[in-house]
Parts: sequence; structure tokens; C-alpha cells
Amino acid sequence: LQVVYQPVRQFFWDILHSEYRAATDVYALMFLADVVDFIIIIFGFWAFGKHSAAADITSSLSDDQVPEAFLVMLLIQFTTMVIDRALYLRKSVLGKLLFQIILVFGIHLWMFFILPAVTERMFSLNTVAQLWYFVKCIYFALSAYQIRCGYPTRILGNFLTKKYNHLNLFLFQGFRLVPFLVELRAVMDWVWTDTTLSLSDWMCVEDIYANIFIIKCSRETEKKYPQPKGQKKKKIVKYGMGGLIIFFLICIIWFPLLFMSLVRSVVGVVNHPIDVTVTLKLGGYEPLFTMSAQQQSIQPFTPKDYEALTDKFEREPIAMQFISLYGYEDLVKARIEGSSGSLWSISPPSREQLREELHGGSSDITLRFTWSFQRDLGKGGTVEYTSEKHTMDLKPNSTERRNLAGLLQGTHDAPVKIPHLFPPYIRAPNGPEANPVKQLLPEEEESYLDVEVQLKRQRVGPGNSSDSFLEWWVIRLAGCRQEECRILPMVIFSDKVSPPSLGFLAGYGIMGLYVSIVLVIGKFVRGFFSEISHSIMFEELPCVDRILKLCHDIFLVRETGELELEEELFAKLIFLYRSPETMIKWTREKE
Repeated sequence: LQVVYQPVRQFFWDILHSEYRAATDVYALMFLADVVDFIIIIFGFWAFGKHSAAADITSSLSDDQVPEAFLVMLLIQFTTMVIDRALYLRKSVLGKLLFQIILVFGIHLWMFFILPAVTERMFSLNTVAQLWYFVKCIYFALSAYQIRCGYPTRILGNFLTKKYNHLNLFLFQGFRLVPFLVELRAVMDWVWTDTTLSLSDWMCVEDIYANIFIIKCSRETEKKYPQPKGQKKKKIVKYGMGGLIIFFLICIIWFPLLFMSLVRSVVGVVNHPIDVTVTLKLGGYEPLFTMSAQQQSIQPFTPKDYEALTDKFEREPIAMQFISLYGYEDLVKARIEGSSGSLWSISPPSREQLREELHGGSSDITLRFTWSFQRDLGKGGTVEYTSEKHTMDLKPNSTERRNLAGLLQGTHDAPVKIPHLFPPYIRAPNGPEANPVKQLLPEEEESYLDVEVQLKRQRVGPGNSSDSFLEWWVIRLAGCRQEECRILPMVIFSDKVSPPSLGFLAGYGIMGLYVSIVLVIGKFVRGFFSEISHSIMFEELPCVDRILKLCHDIFLVRETGELELEEELFAKLIFLYRSPETMIKWTREKE
């Protein structure tokens, strides 16, 4: 046992107590390797599950379903990144060594034994797992090098702020744009770093240092590309930068109108209704009439039909303006059969109550005519069902009420005329409401067609009870005695809908796009052009080297344990920002 124990003990002793050690810092590269592995897990999760076809993470997340294995893998990966950061800030080589051993044994056990058993695929056949393991091996090599050399004695600021050039500035700004990353890093640094500052004071120093770094990069750029005094800006700069900004702002302002026009005229697809259903209902009782038009009963318009429609309204400019927005391919005619598609299955007590209410009731009864359309969402659009209704009140003792009561009682056989009930022209937009076309109906509801309703009976048994008859309602156009009048023609103007790929934007509509996109982007852009005067004192600094050195001094004394001096330097930094006169002296160009 001693033969095995002593060499192992000596190996770890030499690692932790090396006589010659050149401290190094490769944490940034280790963090980058962890981020790459994190991304591989997100986009290659299917390779770590048994049923790869059923483990499509994008479809699962779109259905608000999170696979447990996916969540566990992400949490473990994220937890290792947090632990690695904590060990780095505490400069614990022993902790890093133990963490490295646990990760090496755990990952190899999972990668070569557990994962093949779960996925029923050998490791050599799993390309995504091999890629993940390759990146993790790079991380192991970097970690081993960090353990061998030891952590640096001083950790000063962000590794992206070591140089003042465009690349570092671009990467630093991208780092600050990631949600919660700046805040999470700052809080973790505060938790695992010895300091006298409160969390708010710590965040204040971090914010000042970030702003000073950005200003320093701008001043270095100005020194590299100086602008002579009294020389106007070159046209390539004005038109290159200003022209792009003007083009961008104009595109944002007109985007909703251009986009919806593009959807309607160019990329929009025609999605005619596949089902047209009309219902006639009296009060709260069983519907009198229900009929659907499908397939052959929904006929597309021909150029000849479209020409006939334009000839009918050629003397009405408002109507022609509306019709001109549509082509013949956007119009269909629904031929609705006048006989109800279902029997009138009202119960005898309800039937008698309806008859008494029609005959002697003292309050109005609502007659409601409803139409609804169904579209195929597979062709485009965002709304499958659209509907609307037309209601009219039947006054007490009106002719319509008396005749309807006679139909129920059997004393009246003639059809009952209902004026202004059926709208002949309907617009089917890409929304939930399908309203009548007011441009083609100048008198609105007075322009609706008159219809006649009649209760048909067919004897199926002896006697006069309700079981001896089959009853159904029939609707036809009033004042028409031809067989064609049993068909209720409804012309439907179908708006072009967005293809499925653009449905997420087109669903907002013009006003929705203006509110959700234009105003939001406008507020964001306004932040760059407004309140600039309020930040002149803190941004228009000719030379920030002294302030930058003061920030570095704060970091340095914190790392060396001079916490009292850290507090004094922080107070000095705060005083500097509170005193404009002192700030002017500190930021003068060096002579």
C-alpha cells in the first residue's frame, strides 16, 4: 500500500508546493471552452438522448415543454462554470485540483459508460458527443496548466480591458449587452473577493471603470486618426455614416406600411375559406336554420364574374375603389343551400313557449343571423375561424312575429318575409371578424337582402304529435320564384394572408407593428440623440489616464489586502465625480 500511496502523495505535494512557479491566468480560455460546451448541449441535445427523433429541443421549447435531462445537463454545466469562477476569485489551487479530479472521473464515467447505455450508441458513432468531449479535453488541459502554474496573485479588472483598441471595445460592448451577465459577474466577484465596499459601491466602481475604458478607447482612436482643426468632415464620412442612419430611420418609419403592402401584393397568398356556415337563431331557443357550404359550393370568381361585378358598381366611386383592391382570384361566391342541413329538434315545451312569446309577448325578440368562415392555416395566415353576426329586433305584435307564430301553430303555411337580413358581400380579413362590405352596401343594413323563411313538415307516422313529423326550416330570397332562388349567394372578398414564414409579423397588423416595433425602436434610438448634454461632464473627458490609474489602484490594493486604503481610494473616486472642477484638473491633457 505504501508503494502506491507515497508516489501519489508526492505527486500532489509537488503540484501544490512547487518551488519554481510562474503564475499565469488562462481563466478566459477555460470560460470560452465552457461556453462552447454549453452551446453544443443546447443545439445538439438530441445526441445525448435515447430517442433522438423525439428530442427536438426547439419543438419542445415552442410547446413550453422542457425535457428533464436537457434541464439537468444545462444546470450542471452552468454550475461548473460558477464553481470555476469562485475558485478563480479565491485563488484556491487545492480546490481547483479537487474540482479537476471530480470532473475528470465524472465526465469519463458518464461519457464512456453511462451515455452509450442510455443512447444505445457507441461513443465512436456519436459525433456531437465526440465534439463536446474534445472541447472538454481542451478545458482539462487548460485547467491542468492553471493548476501547475498557480493562480495569479492579482486579478485586475476584466480581461477584455487589457488593451484599448477596436477589437477589445467591440468584444467588451458585446459582453455588456448579454442579459444579466454583467450583473452576475459583478455580484459573484463581490461575494468571493475580500473588500470593504458594499454591493452598491462595488457596482458603482465597475460602472465607472467600464465607462472610462470606453472613453479611453475613443481617445486612442482619435489619436490614431486625428482630425485637423477647421477642416470640414469628408463626404465619404457624412454620406457613409449619415446616409446609412437616414436610410435606417426611413425604413423603420415606413416599415409597417411597406411590409403589409408587400404581404398583400407580392408575397401574400390567397387563402379562400374552406367552409362557410350560416345560422339563423330566434332568441335563446334552438337555431332555426344551419347550413354549411363546402368544396363545390364555394366557387372561385372568374374574370367574367369580376367584370360583371365591376359593371354593377361602375357608377359608384367608393365601391369601385374597394373592388380595385382585389383581383378576381381573391373573390369566391358561396352558394348556400336554402334548406337547413339539420332537422329542427326543439323540445315541445320550448316550442310552445316560443310560440306564446311570439304571439303575445310584450318585449322584443332578437333574430340573429350569423356567418362564420374557416381557413386552412397550412396555407398561411394566423386566424383559422372568422365570424360576425347581424341582429334585428322583432317588435311586439309585428307582422313577422304573428306569421312566425302561425308557422309554429300550423295556421300559417306561407313563407314569412324578413326584411334586410342577408348581407350579400362579406370581407374575410386575416382577423377574427368578417364584416359586411360597407362600400358595396351604401345604406348599410338597409341594403341587406330580404329573405323568406318557412317551416317545412314531412309526416313519418300516424297522429298529430311532434313525433309524427320531421320539421326543418327553409330560407330563400324574397320576391324570387325561380329554382335558383333557393340558393343564398354570398360574395366573399378574401384578403391575402402572409405565408407561414412571415405570420409572426403579419399577425400584429399595421397598428400593432407601429406600437410594438416602431415606437420601441424609436425610443431606443432617441436615447442616443437625447439628453446628451446631461452626460457631457462624464463623457467628454480629454484624458482619462489618471482616472483609469485610480481604478487600477483600487483593484491593486484590494488584491494586496490593503482594505483601508481601498476605502480611501474609493472615497477619492466618488469625490472626483462629485467635483466638476477637480474632474477638469484630473482630465487635462498631459504636458
